[in-house]
Amino acid sequence: MNKTLSIATLVFASFFVATGPATAQVAGGSTTTGISIVESTQVALGWSVKKTLLGKTIYNEAGHKVGKVQDIIIAPDKSVSYIIVGAGGFIGMGRHDVAIAVTQIQDQSGKLVMAGATQDLIKSMPQFEYANDHTRRNQLVAAAEKDIKFGKARLLELEQKAGTAAAESRTKIDLQITALQVDLKSAEAKLTELNQSASNRWKEFEASVTAATARLRKTIENARG
Repeated sequence: MNKTLSIATLVFASFFVATGPATAQVAGGSTTTGISIVESTQVALGWSVKKTLLGKTIYNEAGHKVGKVQDIIIAPDKSVSYIIVGAGGFIGMGRHDVAIAVTQIQDQSGKLVMAGATQDLIKSMPQFEYANDHTRRNQLVAAAEKDIKFGKARLLELEQKAGTAAAESRTKIDLQITALQVDLKSAEAKLTELNQSASNRWKEFEASVTAATARLRKTIENARG
């Protein structure tokens, strides 16, 4: 019986095994440099994306070749990973690259299988293109502005609801209003910092904007009035 291994498990194992901190001795003390001796054993026994996935041919259940693995994409929130599959072309020329969710591909006894796939199906999918810095910045700003707009709309709803609520309910709504105002102010401030930064420095503010908008979304979700 063939043992089927989830590609998602393989990808995440590769990603997380290689990210542990470690301490190494240096003159005058110690510093964090990579992985510990114990963790190095985990790495040695872990999965290698390069050896296990990259460049491997993907087949359908009938054994027909449908494409090759060109790259691995880890989503920013690590919730979903994608495999970039290339179909057609010759030595990269005319190749059609598409993003496939890792959940759609299985490792069956060392053979990557995507059920129901064909080269024509791969070629009919939207072509994958790497986002450049300018595109990534615009996407981040647009997403943050959308969260802030939604937050302001929810704040207005709560304020209107508080005006007609009974005393007991008003206290709860007022707490939600305060929390939402704080997170809105924080998200707007972080977005302003990014917008005012030099074009080559926006990444320095990416993490803080992402964290602030994530808190805002959670507060919006909890602020049900």
